[in-house]
Amino acid sequence: MSESMPAVSTSASDGAVTDAGPKKFGTFAGVYVPTLLTILGVIMYLRQGWVIGNAGLLGGTLIVLLAFGITAATGLAMSSITTNIRIGAGGAYSIISQSLGLEVGGSVGIPLYLAQALAITLYIFGFREGWLFVFPDHPALLIDLLIFAVIFGVAYKSAAFAFRIQYVILGIIILSLLSIAGAAATGSMQYGLGELELWGTFPGTPEGGFDGTSFWIVFAVFFPAATGIMAGANMSGDLENPRMSIPIGTMGAIVTSLIIYVLVGIWLAASATPEELASNYTIMIDLAFWGPAVLAGLLGATFSSALASMVGAPRILQALGDHNVLPQGKWLSVRSADGEPRNAMYITAAIVFLGLMLRDLNAIAPLITMFFLITYMMINVVVFFEQTLGLVSFRPLFRIPRVVSFLGMVGCLFAMFIVNPAFSLIALTLVLGAYVFMARRTLNAPFGDVRSGMFVSIAEWAAKRVWDLPTMQERAWKPNLMVAVRTTEDLRGAFLFIQDLVYPRGSVKLVGVHPANGSKKIDETLDSLANDFRARGVFANWIAIESDDFNQGLVAGIQTARGAFPRPNTVFLQMPEEIVEKLNYSQIVDKAAEEGLASLLYAPHPKAGLGRRQFVNIWVRDRTPDWGISMDIGNLDLSLLLGYKLRQNWNASLRFIMVVEDEAQHQNARDFVEELLTLARIPTTEIIIAGGTFSEFLTEAPQGDLNIFGMLSEPNLEFIRQVRDKTKASCIFVRDSGNESALA
Repeated sequence: MSESMPAVSTSASDGAVTDAGPKKFGTFAGVYVPTLLTILGVIMYLRQGWVIGNAGLLGGTLIVLLAFGITAATGLAMSSITTNIRIGAGGAYSIISQSLGLEVGGSVGIPLYLAQALAITLYIFGFREGWLFVFPDHPALLIDLLIFAVIFGVAYKSAAFAFRIQYVILGIIILSLLSIAGAAATGSMQYGLGELELWGTFPGTPEGGFDGTSFWIVFAVFFPAATGIMAGANMSGDLENPRMSIPIGTMGAIVTSLIIYVLVGIWLAASATPEELASNYTIMIDLAFWGPAVLAGLLGATFSSALASMVGAPRILQALGDHNVLPQGKWLSVRSADGEPRNAMYITAAIVFLGLMLRDLNAIAPLITMFFLITYMMINVVVFFEQTLGLVSFRPLFRIPRVVSFLGMVGCLFAMFIVNPAFSLIALTLVLGAYVFMARRTLNAPFGDVRSGMFVSIAEWAAKRVWDLPTMQERAWKPNLMVAVRTTEDLRGAFLFIQDLVYPRGSVKLVGVHPANGSKKIDETLDSLANDFRARGVFANWIAIESDDFNQGLVAGIQTARGAFPRPNTVFLQMPEEIVEKLNYSQIVDKAAEEGLASLLYAPHPKAGLGRRQFVNIWVRDRTPDWGISMDIGNLDLSLLLGYKLRQNWNASLRFIMVVEDEAQHQNARDFVEELLTLARIPTTEIIIAGGTFSEFLTEAPQGDLNIFGMLSEPNLEFIRQVRDKTKASCIFVRDSGNESALA
């Protein structure tokens, strides 16, 4: 498992370089070489022989092709997205952030940084093992500290100097491959095709006593060799032409390394027996024409991987700091005059040093692999989403079929759980936890993302499906209020009550009606109120209609509800403090009924308000002599549904009150209400059946914080005011649309 060197950003900020900064690199130096060196790593030198010895030539080749297939799909997706955006510092973090937002980018970027920093320690340990193969008496800790000092010194000087060092390492690796080719040319391939073991017996490992293994376990051991393909994307800020260099350089390195792995596998299978390959991890050194060249290649591979991560990890940290994803972000984002993130390097060096002092990171090595795989998976997710949304902003110069990003996404997830299911769950949990932490903060990105487009596309898809369904959707009913706004002062007083009516799944559409000279003020107020609703977890939007006649303006607003999504199902009106002659609520209620909307008229008590929100009285009209219950229960559905919503959101108690003048019908009335509550699944509720007249009992009824009544076909504002005053509590009067059902 290897990783690459993210870009040295050249944007100006706190000590950052400008156009006169570091030299730009081309395709070969900036992408092809670092990507190739990250893939041709320690697994090729020490584990490919073991893979062939266990799986056989065909089985081992299948493992190589499967691993590189997943990597190639990710490489293609990454190449495509980098030709569509101006990728900044941080490589994968920048790609993900620019598409799915800083919260998602940060939740992946932080674990990616830690994984890359800790990977440096693993690579140093690997270098030490190769060194001790030659000098077994040298102290291990001293070797670790010395090689760490060299790697840090090279990275600290500059990325350009590190690139020059990698040319030397490339030469060493080429020499090791020539030594292998020399062995093949001089007769090491002693077994013919008929003698080769095409499918292995999977004997296992020497340290495990050869107690057996499986195809997928062998795949899990080999798979990290195919990772480490982010070199091109991470170096985009230092490339002369990233849109050309990243696709060509990345895919060129993947194809080259794939060919090398397949040819080395064939050479190993034809040069040694399966038993020798499975039991001897240094078989390549023993079989090579000149063994020291292969050993040098092993040392060069581990050194190169450690150096790449030492250069790359601080740049991820610097990018996280630049966007204030981490505390002390400004300090972390500071770069030197030559563009090096020195402060981020110090933090990275401290993490590596602590890792070295632990002396063994094998316990968390699988977690590091998981973080890399999650990053690759998210690259594919980004491209798949962008392709699926069909936004005009996604027009990459390098296009790939959607199936490629999908297979890359599924392949990375598959590889995670094949390599280590337990650590896969841990890694996903940590990333999710980081996202929750990020989502709670206010992160301001200097770029746009596609999240809004993604949710809009989902909403459009849902709207199209809803439009094809029958209009009667009683079981899917939820309160979607169209709130008529005559004066913004009235709405402020009803704000919390409206929230309680719709929370958590309902919605609010504010419809403001204003004369021509008041448009700007009401627009600002409506926008502020909608934002306040959304901040409290209630979806809200608004429209403003210019009209000198409130009735006509609101009727126009009701008519526009036909094409809205989500479509309002209830018009919320508020009782004015003073009777306004020209305010014709009957016209509005009738128009709402024509459009299939219910109506709700709120009459707040000027002194009591909503009291302690402990009791809700639902008033039911006398049904004498018809006490039968069917699916049509009259104008009661909305009263029951709203009463139940308020019971939940207020944690209140419900009372059902019915005034029945004929005392002989009281038991029938009680039976009716009890059956109604049972069918409506309303929890334990107090039932009051009273005698006398409705008007008389209004003043005698138990005090409620809110009373719910059915609305007359033509609402009389003076009568409504009298009812409110007699109950000494706020009231709402409702008229069903016929699309609600408390019994559904």
